[in-house]
Amino acid sequence: MKVKYVVSALAFSLLAAGAYAQEQEQEAVPAPEGEKVVITGQRPGPGMWKVSKGEHVLYVFGKYGPLPAKMEWRSHEVEAVLAKSQEYLSEPTSQAGVGVWGGIKLVAALPQIWNIEKNPDGATLQQIVPPEAYARWSVLKEKYMAKDKDVERYRPIFAASSLFEHGLKQTGLSGKDQVGPAINKLVKQSKIKVTPSSINVDLSDASKLLKDFTKSNLDDAACFATTLDRLEADIDHMRVRANAWAIGDIETIRKLDYADQEITCRAAVEGSAAFKSRPELAEARAKSHELWMVNAEKALENNASTFAVLRMQDILSPSGLIARLQAKGYKVEAPE
Repeated sequence: MKVKYVVSALAFSLLAAGAYAQEQEQEAVPAPEGEKVVITGQRPGPGMWKVSKGEHVLYVFGKYGPLPAKMEWRSHEVEAVLAKSQEYLSEPTSQAGVGVWGGIKLVAALPQIWNIEKNPDGATLQQIVPPEAYARWSVLKEKYMAKDKDVERYRPIFAASSLFEHGLKQTGLSGKDQVGPAINKLVKQSKIKVTPSSINVDLSDASKLLKDFTKSNLDDAACFATTLDRLEADIDHMRVRANAWAIGDIETIRKLDYADQEITCRAAVEGSAAFKSRPELAEARAKSHELWMVNAEKALENNASTFAVLRMQDILSPSGLIARLQAKGYKVEAPE
């Protein structure tokens, strides 16, 4: 296991658990009858949002997930925009730097870190979560991952994540980023300027952070319960949204709401003693969004055409990045 992967998996992936959850509250709309099959083959995804200042245009493509596992993304519209653009703005991200000595110390700590998923006191899920939640868990575990016995000793946040991944797989969906790597390849081929919006966090003490985390108790009951909610009530909606994204039906995505596990799961991690000692980890996400705003405004000032990628929630949310640009006076046009 690579040092960078260990750090990123804990310090950032956990903070973005349920990465595609919508932040806004909307009235839930029932999924259409018969929505059991997910789309396969080559699909373009949605059209692009256009943010403009006079003749200068920022084209924004919305990433989404989970998506159909057997779908291949290919958008001729994105390729055409890249061909005429002067700059690419990548989505806001956070990165951890451990340094040489930090890396060595982290490797030395790996034997202890292997148990990071498990409860620090050896307790089982049944001993930790409320009886009602465990009963719901048992039904879903039998349905999606009956043969996995080790998961019963996982912390609720990790158990919920594992269950969710298995549920997606059996439903024909995948939480894997199928679009990002393809876009990066196209951008590389286009040879245009790439402007990241990445915040680097110094984790030269990563081994201490991870050791502290393995010993910390987490208030992750809400994260666990919300994930169960999604698997119990939202599987059909997830199929609908995945199909809608694949064919570019933005209105369907707008109408379908679901339980938000991102906020609750991130709060569980950020509330741990280990992460409270490193507030810059929790601040990195907001800082990367602010940097993207700065980069977007510069691009709109200097370029005739700019291409950018954002998560769909940053596009659709009333408090998202596109809404913030619109509030600053930029013209925003949604795809038809």
